[in-house]
Amino acid sequence: MDPVNAAEITVRHNAEGRRYELVDAGRVVGATHYVPFGGDERIFYHTTVEESYGGRGLAARLVAFALDDTRALGQRIVAVCPYVRAYLAKHPEYRESVAPTRPEHLAAVPRG
Repeated sequence: MDPVNAAEITVRHNAEGRRYELVDAGRVVGATHYVPFGGDERIFYHTTVEESYGGRGLAARLVAFALDDTRALGQRIVAVCPYVRAYLAKHPEYRESVAPTRPEHLAAVPRG
């Protein structure tokens, strides 16, 4: 595989797929998945980046884009995904946009 140029990788919202995607030359190489909940919350439950793209800050870029977009829509962030939880712990500027995780949030997350 050719070396990865992180500057050429874009982030987009795939609303139909309920995920934000990292895209390199038209190919999805990472994503953070969410479930809409209660009309004003998004439950982020899974984030992945292909191994060959790791170590370049792409997951952080992806999650920041997703959280900023969610906040801009006036929705609250529910962090079930361990990566999103860790990101939020390092970025207190999101604190007011975060809703605590409740059992009904966990029940809404797709399995499998």
